[in-house]
Amino acid sequence: MGGYSSEVDISILSGNTVCKHLDVSKYTVYPIHILKEGWFCKHADHKPIPVDKHDFSINVEGTKITFDCVFNSIHGTPGEDGILQAYFNLLGIPQTACNYYEAALTFNKRDCISVLKAYGIQTATNYLLNKGDVIHTSEIVEKVGLPCFVKANKAGSSFGVSKVYVEEELEAAIAVSFKEDDEIIIESFLEGTEVSVGVINYQGKVMALPVTEIVSENDFFDYQAKYEGKSQEITPAQISPEQTEKVQREAEKVFKILKLKGLTRAEFIFHNGEPYFLEVNTTPGLSPASIIPQQAKVAGISLPDLFDNVIEQALLK
Repeated sequence: MGGYSSEVDISILSGNTVCKHLDVSKYTVYPIHILKEGWFCKHADHKPIPVDKHDFSINVEGTKITFDCVFNSIHGTPGEDGILQAYFNLLGIPQTACNYYEAALTFNKRDCISVLKAYGIQTATNYLLNKGDVIHTSEIVEKVGLPCFVKANKAGSSFGVSKVYVEEELEAAIAVSFKEDDEIIIESFLEGTEVSVGVINYQGKVMALPVTEIVSENDFFDYQAKYEGKSQEITPAQISPEQTEKVQREAEKVFKILKLKGLTRAEFIFHNGEPYFLEVNTTPGLSPASIIPQQAKVAGISLPDLFDNVIEQALLK
């Protein structure tokens, strides 16, 4: 848990939720905080124990501890973008999220959308910018229209995201996004109902969880809406059975196309009755306020069962 991005505190909430709900009769659980200032195990009443990065081990009172599996609940870098996945792959330690290439691909919104478009997944019209590019605001407006969303390409939890209504606001919004990443994606605004669909490999079968409808009190589903109670998250979503079925199948299709595993959550907007893909999270939030725990509850899956299943699937691989 933890990480090097703006999502560090949210990740720690997720990791603590996992620790709380894992079956201690089955697992010996060690909370590992991976932070910019160092990698430490915060176990029981011990002082923080440093992690040996050579083999991802710790030393507890003279005993070397190695791990059978890593439950990855890091949002953002280095746990959601493929860096840790590649590290654990080199060490031969199973981990619960998708593999390193798929993690890097899905963390890059621009590249992920490009791949999915080739499979017929509908997305918003977009315009791409890299740091140092000349900014032509009139060209951006001509392509994506107004209002539009300006997003950091590789960030989560709505950090570096702005909704822009007039051309004059574009440059300021772009500057906000560049604080989070050196790549930006600017997307057309799609009017409609926003939904979130958890997809998991449950007992060997790819399965969409009940759909959640996002009703934000703010202008869009931003950080406050996600984590500070400024939204309603309605599960199951108030959409028709046909729409529910359609978006669940689309989310499962995304999961399979991208060869994902573990716990994932895909975001869509119903625009003119059709689901348009926004993004997919491969290490989604697991705190009590997060969407996946809400969806699992409606599906009749307890958190101990959900987390146990993810570990079992990782160990099978």
